[in-house]
Amino acid sequence: MLGIVFTVLAVIMGMIALVVRMRAMKKPANARKIIIPPIAMSTGFLMFVYEPARLTALQFFEAFAVGLLFSILLIKTSKFEIRNDDIYLKRSKAFAFILVGLLLLRVIFKLTLGHQIQVEELAGMFFVLAFGMILPWRIAMLMKFRKVEKTLSSQNNTNAMQLQTENPLP
Repeated sequence: MLGIVFTVLAVIMGMIALVVRMRAMKKPANARKIIIPPIAMSTGFLMFVYEPARLTALQFFEAFAVGLLFSILLIKTSKFEIRNDDIYLKRSKAFAFILVGLLLLRVIFKLTLGHQIQVEELAGMFFVLAFGMILPWRIAMLMKFRKVEKTLSSQNNTNAMQLQTENPLP
């Protein structure tokens, strides 16, 4: 019964995360908004202070590797665009499906592995998987953002130079 409650709560939290991400796409992006999530999430590593949640090195690297694989989908679908002299994360139809798919995979993994692995260890593995997914995704997003930021900066410099040549000072 408790497993069902936690699974439902995980689905609700996943849907909230989806709504938050979709709303965030309506506002201009900045480096801070890209960097903060993995930094804030890293505090979750404190769960490993609790003995039953500790993972073996193999469990840690397996979970992190699966997260890295999942991050590829997010990296491929995350693109930025310039609108009204601001940088926005481009809305991707695949993004919502990817997040829902990842949530479904998490629920499936939990239901199938939950009987074989202690709940605390499984929670730790899911956390490491999520961190392994978010960290490279956000690093890639930051690199893409910086590239678009340079493009925007050079466009603004070009526009300023054009205005200066069109309207020279006396």
